[in-house]
Amino acid sequence: MTKYAALLRGIAPMNPQMRNEKLRAVAQSVGLANVASVISSGNLVFDTNRRPEEVEEAMEEAWPRLLGFESTTLLRSQADLEELEELAPFGDLEHGPESYLLVTFSKYSLPEGTARVDMSDPAVEVVGATDREIFTVTDTTVREGGLGVMSRLEAELGKTITSRTWLTVGRILRKMG
Repeated sequence: MTKYAALLRGIAPMNPQMRNEKLRAVAQSVGLANVASVISSGNLVFDTNRRPEEVEEAMEEAWPRLLGFESTTLLRSQADLEELEELAPFGDLEHGPESYLLVTFSKYSLPEGTARVDMSDPAVEVVGATDREIFTVTDTTVREGGLGVMSRLEAELGKTITSRTWLTVGRILRKMG
């Protein structure tokens, strides 16, 4: 079995239908094993022998049927996330009071040149990209958090993306073991 993380787009923990226990129950109902959640913003880890695309499709079909909402679901294997960690896209920067480190995950391969996306905001810098991730740093002494980063990237790439802080990526990896 391979260990995966499901990154769910648009999860609002205050919505009773989007609480961790309900998300885990849906994942189990589509046949995933050892399902666990990581914080309360739509991150699940689990084991499966199924192809990632098949799992994404099954989960995306199950959200509206079982819980009444739609959510783009992006899978990354433990090996995928470990590769990102080894890449160290943020160098020695730390997520903290002065810098907001954000990884935006794409369901599909990103277009050529994505690392050069103009964020149209002097407080936000794209510091790198892989074929399916974009790494941004927001100078929070100029403005708060990742506000606007997702909407700018969504305008460029569509709604098949979701973002997590670099801290959350680390939490997911720790949960995966």
